[in-house]
Amino acid sequence: MKFTKFYLMAALAATTLFTACEQQPQEGNDEMSEKEITLQKATITYIDNTVVPTYKGMADAAMQLATTTEQMLADFKAGKLETALIQQAGNQWREARKYWEQSEAFLFGAAADYNIDPHIDSWPLDQLSMENMLANEEQMAQMSVDYVANNLGYGLLGFHAVEYMIFELDETGSKSQPRSISKYTENELIYLAAVAGDLRNQCVRLEASWAGMDNISAEKVAIIEEAELEPGRNYGDEMKNAGKAGSLYVNYQSTAEELVQGCIDIADEVGNMKIGRPVNGSEDGDRSYIESPYALNSIEDFANNIISIQNAYQGSNEGDASVSDYIKSIDSELDNTLHQQLAEAYDLIKSIPEPFTKTAQTNENAAKAVEFVGTTIVETLEKVMATLSQY
Repeated sequence: MKFTKFYLMAALAATTLFTACEQQPQEGNDEMSEKEITLQKATITYIDNTVVPTYKGMADAAMQLATTTEQMLADFKAGKLETALIQQAGNQWREARKYWEQSEAFLFGAAADYNIDPHIDSWPLDQLSMENMLANEEQMAQMSVDYVANNLGYGLLGFHAVEYMIFELDETGSKSQPRSISKYTENELIYLAAVAGDLRNQCVRLEASWAGMDNISAEKVAIIEEAELEPGRNYGDEMKNAGKAGSLYVNYQSTAEELVQGCIDIADEVGNMKIGRPVNGSEDGDRSYIESPYALNSIEDFANNIISIQNAYQGSNEGDASVSDYIKSIDSELDNTLHQQLAEAYDLIKSIPEPFTKTAQTNENAAKAVEFVGTTIVETLEKVMATLSQY
């Protein structure tokens, strides 16, 4: 389980409280400073072009994945399950996973408040409990999306439970492939469909929480309402309306600071935990900490986390208004340095070969990535934060 995120969120909450005490809301001011105007544009674009599209992409892929796993169960019962359908589920898992990892620079808000992050992305799997559950016919008789959501621990939910049921490694452990049909039991496919349905619900809830219930499809509204997961807040509107009644943000400097803090948090986690713990650890537990080992998707996970930082800070599309615009106007050298470092980090991580379980402690670039992402980029982002607060 990603214990570090709970501490990071607590620290972020303390920082936000301090900022709110130090600054006064701007509501009632007829004129905004040039800084606030620039950061307002950056914030609105960040929500509309990065946060909401990322969560929408994830929700769409998760919905397709849930439908495919339901079909896998139906085909298995009918004696006609084929490898192509398992492969399709695997592709949909990778697509949803990509968007999730690209969202990890903004794990504040709904992902934290509703415990969606640990719900769908805890690691490692609780395999012993999983085996006991699958052998418990009384428990399996209750298995449904609602049951797994309300009764199973985080170690039995989310991306990695689905991954475990869809992928397997070849005999060498160096290639990931669709799980053999002969290795499935009906109970496993019942469980897979239920967990994939719960994953879908949580992903749709994230999109709804940032886009608003009025801005998602009717099908998604139905999913949210049936699961009773209606968000209590519109996180996107709150950020876009900083300084106004109903927003927790006192001004657009505070929204930009939260955005940058999210980038700091994931850079620290990628460098010092996701890569650093397996690279520097000597115990089997450190190697088993590696996420996405069955799909051999670990390196893609890390690289997409860097994209998440890039999208948050620089904008997802060419020409997007961004926090980078403001930092560039104050300290172009600092802004350029961060751009270059993020590009370098992406290339460095992509050069690390899979399986990461085997290369973590043998690949030179894996060791370099720990220091570069976990220290160098974190320090640069902290300078960005100081610049935001100072000027």
